[in-house]
Amino acid sequence: MKRTIFFGILMIFMMSASMAFAGKNNLKSTSENSAVTVITDNKLSAAEVTTLTARVDEIRNMDKSNMTVTEKRELRKELKGIKENVRRDGGVIYIGGGTILLIVILIILL
Repeated sequence: MKRTIFFGILMIFMMSASMAFAGKNNLKSTSENSAVTVITDNKLSAAEVTTLTARVDEIRNMDKSNMTVTEKRELRKELKGIKENVRRDGGVIYIGGGTILLIVILIILL
């Protein structure tokens, strides 16, 4: 029993050491690796937001039953682009589930 546990722990350490000393040839640029978000000044005006929301409502109210697959795909891409523009402008902070769990545990312990 002790022998298998010892070999199991030894294998874990050996595998993690090989990953720690692996070559670093395919590193991403520092801007992709940074955890700090960059605030841009590309704010949408209220008029632009209203036009985008009007376009979204127009697309949702369309009769898509007579459209081809490519036309539907283009509409989906357009909706995704609008959603990305509005989300980028919104300044929303996303916190993952693991992070929330860790914060709650730290609050309980402290």
